[in-house]
Amino acid sequence: MVQKYGAKGVEKEEIYDLDVDIYAPCALGATINDQTLAKLKCDIIAGAANNQLEDEQRHADLCREKGLLYAPDFLINSGGIINVYYEIAGNYNRAQVYKHAERIYDYTWNLWQKAETEQINTHQAALKMALNRIAAAAHLKSWR
Repeated sequence: MVQKYGAKGVEKEEIYDLDVDIYAPCALGATINDQTLAKLKCDIIAGAANNQLEDEQRHADLCREKGLLYAPDFLINSGGIINVYYEIAGNYNRAQVYKHAERIYDYTWNLWQKAETEQINTHQAALKMALNRIAAAAHLKSWR
């Protein structure tokens, strides 16, 4: 990226001190912890790493207190699961997968709205939304 696009490379510990819009941890989990959260200068945490927060509840609360929008990994990473679902269900249709995956944006927006309305952190809001969807699916199956 440095050579191809002229991006500025930094050492791994320097990343937390940069003034950026989005911090996107994408390979290593638990990079959001007491030390790094105190240093972060961003508005949004949204990456593809599993378990972005070292302590999901406490650090999600701290993100909320700090005014950071945090997108939980199991929401932002759901595109892979959506793809696998369509592969297993049969009759794989790439356009249909993309259409479904594009709704991740709407789910994320709704998550942030729910967290704000209920005055909870986004991790709690995501768990509530996921459990509600699971309960609704179980209820539908029970009617068959």
